[in-house]
Amino acid sequence: MTNTWTDIANANLILVMGGNAAEAHPCGFKWVTEAKAHNAARLIVIDPRFTRTASVADYYAPIRTGTDIAFMGGLINYLLTEDKIQHEYVRNYTDLSFLVDPGFTFEDGIFSGYDAAKRRYTDKTTWNYQYAADGFAMVDPTLQDPRCVYQLLKQHYSRYNLELVSQICGMPTESIQKIWEEIATCSAPGKTMTILYALGWTQHSIGSQIIRSAAMVQLLLGNVGMPGGGVNALRGHSNIQGLTDLGLLSNTLTGYLTLPSDSEQDYDTYIFKRALKPLRPGQMSYWQNYGKFHVSLMKSWYGANATADNHWGYDYLPKIDVPSYDILKMFDMMGQGKVNGYMCQGFNPIAALPDKNRVTAALAKLKWLVIMDPLATETSEFWKNVGPYNDVKSADIQTEVIRLPTTCFAEEDGSLVNSSRWLQWHWKGADGPGLARTDIRIMSELFLRLRQRYQANGGAYAEPMMKLSWPYKVPEEPSPEELAREINGSATADFTDATGATIKAGAQLAGFGQLKDDGSTASGCWIFCGSWTEAGNQMARRDNSDPYGTHQHQGWAWAWPANRRILYNRASCDPQGKPWAENKRLVWWNGKTWAGTDIPDYKADSPPEAGMNPFIMAPEGVGRFFTRDNMAEGPFPEHYEPFETPIGINPLHPNNKGATSNPAARIFDSVWDTLGVAKDYPYAATSYRLTEHFHFWSKHCKLNAITQPEQFVEIGEVLAKEKGIVAGDKVRVSSRRGFIEAVAVVTKRIRPLQVNGQVVHHIGIPLHWGFTGLTRHGYLTNTLVPFLGDGNSQTPESKSFLVNVEKV
Repeated sequence: MTNTWTDIANANLILVMGGNAAEAHPCGFKWVTEAKAHNAARLIVIDPRFTRTASVADYYAPIRTGTDIAFMGGLINYLLTEDKIQHEYVRNYTDLSFLVDPGFTFEDGIFSGYDAAKRRYTDKTTWNYQYAADGFAMVDPTLQDPRCVYQLLKQHYSRYNLELVSQICGMPTESIQKIWEEIATCSAPGKTMTILYALGWTQHSIGSQIIRSAAMVQLLLGNVGMPGGGVNALRGHSNIQGLTDLGLLSNTLTGYLTLPSDSEQDYDTYIFKRALKPLRPGQMSYWQNYGKFHVSLMKSWYGANATADNHWGYDYLPKIDVPSYDILKMFDMMGQGKVNGYMCQGFNPIAALPDKNRVTAALAKLKWLVIMDPLATETSEFWKNVGPYNDVKSADIQTEVIRLPTTCFAEEDGSLVNSSRWLQWHWKGADGPGLARTDIRIMSELFLRLRQRYQANGGAYAEPMMKLSWPYKVPEEPSPEELAREINGSATADFTDATGATIKAGAQLAGFGQLKDDGSTASGCWIFCGSWTEAGNQMARRDNSDPYGTHQHQGWAWAWPANRRILYNRASCDPQGKPWAENKRLVWWNGKTWAGTDIPDYKADSPPEAGMNPFIMAPEGVGRFFTRDNMAEGPFPEHYEPFETPIGINPLHPNNKGATSNPAARIFDSVWDTLGVAKDYPYAATSYRLTEHFHFWSKHCKLNAITQPEQFVEIGEVLAKEKGIVAGDKVRVSSRRGFIEAVAVVTKRIRPLQVNGQVVHHIGIPLHWGFTGLTRHGYLTNTLVPFLGDGNSQTPESKSFLVNVEKV
């Protein structure tokens, strides 16, 4: 989230797309109701189903799943055409005036640099600005040059007119017009809209670009960095934010640092590239401090063994030979017999990953599988033949499955990071049962035993294991407090910080501004630096006062980075440092320093005339409408159909099959034959969550099993009548990859949509059932989902796929 849960109360308009906050985030949804009750905010919900969130909306409109970019592209076109943008904001704080490389093109759904044989953009050199002799980007403040971003943006989205958007999305034109008009009112400096989304946007083959399109809308409106504004991802369950923050992805390190690639064996080149120094002189991105973050991380991991002479242990890091060993890649390799063993910690891949049958076949090729989880999961019992719900030949599966029972969060001390980027400390309520051990204990003992093996027997390149620092009082189980202090960071030697203060060796650091690249500081995660200082555990604070009435609650827990509640908050005021509107005051220049009700996202003593811009994580210092080489599909979001499209073509590019679906999505050669077509599977399906269940855990709980005991699917009344299905009938829902059977809930909440001259029906499928737990056993919903993903995040396309439905 750029903003926070509590800040939603400052919004004048709330747009919920790609999520169902009232259902999936009922506690956080309180702040939506606060905005409606005390700020006269209006709530707009756009969703294929009339959801619990829609039931309290001021306006609801249906949309065909997977067509959000078409809606947002049309909205961008409307805002530009009707001149409903925040002019001074976009001129000063975005790249609209920047001139784009003359070689950059877009034709029939494809940007310049595409290699059709490799299904990716292999040459992104034209995805760039034009540069003057001094090395800075060329700009046209008048926005008239045909190569400026503003003109290219207008040209790109001019195709997204009202009628075509309606044709693609299935939303009536009058609904589209009404919503666009209402959103446009938030270009006024005193009004802000916030956008709330969740997996309904993320889980698409174009998910990252959907989110980009929303960010572009908010930049046009001047709503990024503002109270009640921003683009806010609603994290679906506890600590998923912390997972990405701490680098638990295949190609990242902590704090969104990245692993080196196989071609980056040289340390200086690695740092030089990531500090963005090769781009242009005078760049202002805070990533220019990358070396400080990286060296401090390596000192945290390797202590005295990380020195300048060995480039701070750079050779100890693995170098990845492909862009990412993401979960789809890993299970594709597993299915080919290229993976011997798999450790599965707090994860249920057979239920969470797409194409359950493919995942089962991959797990069956392992020699061993280790499950670390408090409860029995479908993955831990994937080898069991459980009636029709998991129809396997157990005798043919030779995988050795080892279960290591862990405690759960309520049986441990520690911190959780919520959607608002707040680190909140919690205290355990009870000890774990039986043989359950904490994850820390299990991982620590595993490490210590592996190191003993290396000491006794040697092994290929043992240094990364042998040199790792392990300074904990109880090596077999470091305390959460020790780990939290280490993640925050401390001085490894005396040094003087930027303020002239002397920091003594061993002292906890006050913030990431103190980090050094000379080995005098250690920090396990630079963005968490400040969470446990010399003043103590900042995450444990519980002061919920709101002295300014701005819903920032600075004394409650601790937010990364630097306890800042709204990112890019320098953009909340004009170039002279004056708030855009008095009712949206957040930070401002008081003549001597930056002050306000939030921690300024800016160097406190840098006056407005210094020319620093708000978007300090980009070298240009401005928000980007034209992204350069960091998106898989292109510099501008473009509508592409789901890989299983109910209409068979992309109405924007009907003559180019290569641009029907995302031309740069993550898909393996073996997957193409598993994709269904509309003549066999005519209905658009989407999966979702229920309030009464928490993913796959709560079906082990009797109370939850009572409130939602049996698997069901939602079918609209019109389709049910056509199929002869009545409420309570058992139905079979099938895709090219398999089928599930469930009880039919016939509902008015799903209506047929007119799309591209035909009727499209949706099927809604909750995801919580499986063949373990106390609820009646059910089928795994992801049996139906195709094994492919977004080109940037590799997130599976679980929200848009084709099915058929028949009465059993």
